[in-house]
Amino acid sequence: MRHSAHRRDDAGGERAPEADPSPAPVDAELDELMAGLAEPQKRVSSKYFYDAVGSSLFQRITELPEYYPTRTEAALLQRVALVWMAEHAPASLAELGAGSAEKSRILIRSMLAAGTGRHFLAADVSGTFLERSARALREEFPELVVHTAVGDMTREIPSLHSLPAPRWLILLGSTIGNFDDDAARALLRRARGRLEPGDAFLLGVDLRPGPTKSLDELEAAYNDAEGVTAAFNRNILTVLNRRFGCDFDPEQFEHLAFYDEASHRIEMHLVSRIPQVVRVPGREEVRFAAGETLRTEISCKYDRPGVEAMAADAGLRLRRWEEEDGRFALALLTPG
Repeated sequence: MRHSAHRRDDAGGERAPEADPSPAPVDAELDELMAGLAEPQKRVSSKYFYDAVGSSLFQRITELPEYYPTRTEAALLQRVALVWMAEHAPASLAELGAGSAEKSRILIRSMLAAGTGRHFLAADVSGTFLERSARALREEFPELVVHTAVGDMTREIPSLHSLPAPRWLILLGSTIGNFDDDAARALLRRARGRLEPGDAFLLGVDLRPGPTKSLDELEAAYNDAEGVTAAFNRNILTVLNRRFGCDFDPEQFEHLAFYDEASHRIEMHLVSRIPQVVRVPGREEVRFAAGETLRTEISCKYDRPGVEAMAADAGLRLRRWEEEDGRFALALLTPG
C-alpha cells in the first residue's frame, strides 16, 4: 500500500487516537482538491489518509492475515539487512513515510550491529504520531540519534545534509506504488537530488500477479474480512471535512478495491450510495450520482525491468535486487 504505517483503535479495546490538529489549508491545496473532484473520474490525493486515526487504522491493516506485503517485506529485510549493511556501510538511515518505523527497526539493528552508524531520520506527514514514534525509538535504542522531519514527500524530500555520510534514503511498504508513473519518476528524481556519491536509496516494491502470486491473493490484501481497510478508506472523508470544511458523509460511501490489469495497479475507491451534494466552503458544490466513485488510492505493482527503467530515468542504478517468492522485492539504488 501506502504512504506510511502507524497503531490501534477500538477493535483492540483501546481508545481511538485523537485526530491531528489541521493548519488552515492554503489556496494551492484547495485548488488541488477541487481539480481532482472536477475530473470525470473524481479523485483525491491519498496523502490525506494519514491523520492519527488513519495512521492507526493502517497499522492494523499491516497486521491482518490478508495483508501479505508487510510480513513479506519484513522477512526480506531480515534476510538481507546485515549483508547489505556490510557491503555499503551506511552511517545514517532516513526513512520517508516512516510511521511507526517497525520495519526500519530491522535496518537500525543491523546498522548498529555492524557498527557502521547510529543516526536515523524519520520523515512523515503525521507530526503527532511521528513524535510518538521518535520517542519510542529513543527509548528502545539509547545509542541511536533520532531526527524527525514533518513534510509531504509528494512535494519535497527532506534534506540529508545534517546526517553523516554515507546515507541510505528508505521508502518501504511499496509506497512508491501510490504514485502514477509520471509522479513516481518525479519522486525518484527528487530523491536522486538528495543523494551524493556513496549514498543509496532502498526501495520496497510490491510485485505483479504471476505464477506464485494469484490475483485473488492480491485483491484480498485490499478487501480484508474485518473491514479495516474499508474504515481506513472512509476515514479520508473525515480528514477532508476537518481540513477543508467539507461536509462529506462517510456513511454514504462504500469501499471498493480491485486490480486493473491493464495499468498493473490496485485502485481503491469510495462509491456513493445515493445521489448527493458535497459542499466545500468558498468553492463550487460537488455532485455525486448514485454509484459514482471517488478514487482515493492507486497501488502500482512492478517487475524488475520496470523498476530498472524507472530508476534509470532518475539517474539511479539498480545495485541489488532481492525478492520473496514472486510477491515482493527490495531494490537498492545508487546514483550513477
